[in-house]
Amino acid sequence: MCSIIRKFKDRTDKRTLMVRNGATVLKELIASSHAQMDHKHILKLIGCCLETPIPILVFEYGEYRTLPERIGLCGNPQPRPQFEPLRLKHRLKIAMDIAHTLAYLHVGFPRPIVFRHVIPSRILFNEENVAKLFDFSLSISIPEGETHITDCLMQPQGYCAPEYVPEYVPEYMRTGVFNEKYDVYTFSAVLLELLTGQGSMDLLHTHGSVRHLIEHLNNYLQNNRFTEIADPIIVQDLSCTEKEHQLQACARLTLECLNESAVDRATMVDVTKRLRQIYCSI
Repeated sequence: MCSIIRKFKDRTDKRTLMVRNGATVLKELIASSHAQMDHKHILKLIGCCLETPIPILVFEYGEYRTLPERIGLCGNPQPRPQFEPLRLKHRLKIAMDIAHTLAYLHVGFPRPIVFRHVIPSRILFNEENVAKLFDFSLSISIPEGETHITDCLMQPQGYCAPEYVPEYVPEYMRTGVFNEKYDVYTFSAVLLELLTGQGSMDLLHTHGSVRHLIEHLNNYLQNNRFTEIADPIIVQDLSCTEKEHQLQACARLTLECLNESAVDRATMVDVTKRLRQIYCSI
């Protein structure tokens, strides 16, 4: 009986030590990761709960909902009453901040990080109404000295760059080759929802394909009718010609991010500069 109790105690002590040491190592890893990734528009990892069957990561609280919820795309026809409607200037600020965050991931490290999951529901707002990018579960680093990395594709097709969609490319190109231009393309999903107030997947399903969606957007833009498909909240805010020009400039940038050719897409750094120019012209 004593030997059984002793074995149980030894096992309990080992488990206690494992949890204690694991917590110490995890704390050090979290601290070191913040030294490596420090950006005010990335949701901060503050710890991990080890008292559950499966450890749970703990992040700062995104109290002010996700981007689709703020626009009113989560079952509610209008934004929640406690939130101010997102005017054009605020939407441009959100786009600029998230673009800057992606540019930081692309050029701020020795090995560029491809986020690979740039969708509106991955943008949260904190109590200060600051947009935060979160969920790095699909992110991947490009090996040092390389221009791309090959990996399996796990993102919903509606948000995939055309080099990964059968509609656009021959079989030999569907190899899962990722680089920074993938994020540029999927960033268009954020711009589309900010400008139109409609879900990107809904727009894709309505028009049947990415190519038809681009033709639809381009037709309205070239005929100076983009306000007809823009979010009514934005249209109500177009009190001067300058704001309408800013809306059209952002729409043109969206189409450039949707470019079928990855080579012809701008870099995320260039997209950030363009958005800053549009934002500062308000």
